[in-house]
Amino acid sequence: MSKVFSPLTLRGMTLRNRIVMSPMLMYRGQEDGLLNEHLYVHYGARALGGAAMIVTEVLAVEPRGRISAKDLGLWNDDQAEGLKRLVQFVHSCGTKICAQLAHAGRKSHLTETAIGPSARAYDNDLGTPSEATSADIEGVKENYRAAALRALAAGFDALEIHAANGYLLHEFMAPVSNARTDQYGGSLENRIRLALEVVETVRAVWPDDRPLLYRICATDFEDNGVTEDEAHMLAKELAKRGVDLIDVQTGNILPGYAGPVFPGYQTGYAERIRKATNLPTATTGSIASIDLAEDIVSNGRSDLIFLGRTLLRDPFWPIRAAKEAGAELELPIPTYARATGPFERGF
Repeated sequence: MSKVFSPLTLRGMTLRNRIVMSPMLMYRGQEDGLLNEHLYVHYGARALGGAAMIVTEVLAVEPRGRISAKDLGLWNDDQAEGLKRLVQFVHSCGTKICAQLAHAGRKSHLTETAIGPSARAYDNDLGTPSEATSADIEGVKENYRAAALRALAAGFDALEIHAANGYLLHEFMAPVSNARTDQYGGSLENRIRLALEVVETVRAVWPDDRPLLYRICATDFEDNGVTEDEAHMLAKELAKRGVDLIDVQTGNILPGYAGPVFPGYQTGYAERIRKATNLPTATTGSIASIDLAEDIVSNGRSDLIFLGRTLLRDPFWPIRAAKEAGAELELPIPTYARATGPFERGF
């Protein structure tokens, strides 16, 4: 029996299998933050390919929260209306869809408007951000709340708050990027305050029957970065506030990736957070074989397999993987199953 092709329920949402398209920036949107045809087809192909859920690339909660000028957004109603079309198509494929809400903070390439916890640049190329004021922080929370309501109006099944990979909420947690002396800096309690306030704000308007995911940094591998112990403490607080699954990442508070890379390299971190919190987790990181995915899920190391580059290379990877696992995969276009053989001529 394949565990990867078994269902998983989070609140009122049931995924038909454990394969999820990981959020990946394409830098292919429009400067007004609207979805275009390139991205519509990009996501649609993966929905046709048998993944249980699609997680969008970052949807910026405000214009200055974009990584690039071509990022998608969810700071106005026109953007929500454009995303509704995508949601409806994904649903027609029997697939769920999750909106990833994000704020780039000091990693924004729109350097004239970037904010961060402190006036500390990410690298020598990006400009120094403005230190976020009290009004900025209140605005960030309100923008997450408003974006969550727009995601609900667009019909998304789940939300993910992006707080890893060096973006704003990660920046507040890491001392290397946070030198504040107010209630948002110094102690760990203070450095995770904004993240928890954002979660509380979003959970308050996101329906009880829809899951809330959180993308966490489990460790930074850097002096004055996030440590595993700190990540575990944060994850426990997230569980108390209604987060349903932790999507585990590592590194990137500074340029480059300092950790080891091998197939499934994020899984150990996900496994330890799962044990520390009893929350379901998602893992990613160079997973490209059904055998590795089965090992991870079957042994309780993580609950969902987030595939990134694997699905970029082959949108229909789940169809082939189901064949290898001896599992039946219901497809929106059943004749796609012909691709797995036997290869006979005729009709």
